[in-house]
This record gives sequence, C-alpha cells and structure tokens, in this order.
Amino acid sequence: MRILLVEDDKKLNFSLKYQLEQESFTVDSCFDGEEAVYYIEETLYDLILLDRMLPIQDGLSVLRQIRAKDLQTPVIMLTALGQLQDKIDGLDCGADDYLVKPFAFEELCARIRSILRRPRQLVSTTQLCFADLSFTPETLMLTGPADSCQLSRREGALLEAFLRNPAQSLSRSTLLLHVWGHESEVEDGNLDNYIYFLRRRLKAVGSVAGIVTVRSVGYRLEAN
Repeated sequence: MRILLVEDDKKLNFSLKYQLEQESFTVDSCFDGEEAVYYIEETLYDLILLDRMLPIQDGLSVLRQIRAKDLQTPVIMLTALGQLQDKIDGLDCGADDYLVKPFAFEELCARIRSILRRPRQLVSTTQLCFADLSFTPETLMLTGPADSCQLSRREGALLEAFLRNPAQSLSRSTLLLHVWGHESEVEDGNLDNYIYFLRRRLKAVGSVAGIVTVRSVGYRLEAN
C-alpha cells in the first residue's frame, strides 16, 4: 500500500514515515501543499495523510483542488485544529477522516485500517478514452482504430486503473491492490502476466497506446 504523507514539521514527518514503513507501508513524503499536489497528480496513492496547516498551499486548498479533479483517493487530515467547525470544514471539503494532534500512532494505524476495509467506489463512467482507445467498463469492451475486443474482468480492472491515471507511473503494489484487493494473496508474478495480456490486447486493436515498464516502480500507460 502506497501512502503520501504531507507534513511540514520535519521531525514529525520523518518520525511518521519511519513508523509507517515499519508497518510495511510504502511512504512518500513532502512538506508543503504545492509539492503535495504535484505528487498526487504524478502518482496513484492508496491513502493521503494531509496536514491542514501547510506552507505555500494549505491542506484544505489541496483537498479542494484534488476533489475538483475527481481524484477520490482517501484522505485523513492531521491537524492541531480540533474545534468542531474545523472538523466540519475538513470533512465538507472531502476528507474521509480527521485526526487531531497530538495523536497516538496506534490510533492512526487503526484509522488507516478502517479506511482500507471500506469498499472502493469507482466513479461511474460510461466510457474511458485515451489516445485512440476507448473502453467501456460495464461491458469490458475495448475499441481501437483497427478492431474491438472484450477483456476479462481482471484485464478490465487493470486497464481501468491505467485509463483513470494516464501518463502516471503506477506502482506494482498499487496495481495489485486495485485489481486483486487488499486481502488477496495473489503472487507478484500474476501482475506481470496480466500486463503481458493487456499489451497483446492493445496491439490487437491497433492502438498507439502502450504500457511501459518504469524501473523500480511499476508501469505507465503512454501513447507512442
């Protein structure tokens, strides 16, 4: 599971990052709101831990911006502002949870686990398009300039993850989580097999789009 930690207090940032990594999470961290937006737009995260009082761009502004772009990544706000109205403002802006500082690390982990147990709600979209491709999630029908074909359920879930995040590098762990789910014991090699299947599908429909390997990260959908 890949987490983005946005916290301008460097001591707290380093401490939380270390503790989360000890719990087997993959953690990227940054220190201001502008940098956070860049990270979020470049990488698909499973969860964002977002401080409210940030330099350059505050946490609420970051939250409004990503929700306006229809990015539905779960967000837990971490803040020293604990008044009722502060919590209401954060939740109304699109936060999934709100944790007031100082907090126990064990409580943060419990809230992360709670969010992980929630079923993922994908945005309903009749058709997803990229370059010369179109894909209908409901029917699993993929159409390119040369032909059309129907994908398997897992092929469709994998392609949907790429089409909702075109030109973004998606980590292996993120793709495994989105396609097979958090509780699955799927072997890592299964992802490589389905990437191979999907590459063949893209070639079969004559698309200029391709899935490239991003070394030490995962994969990315690009138009060649």
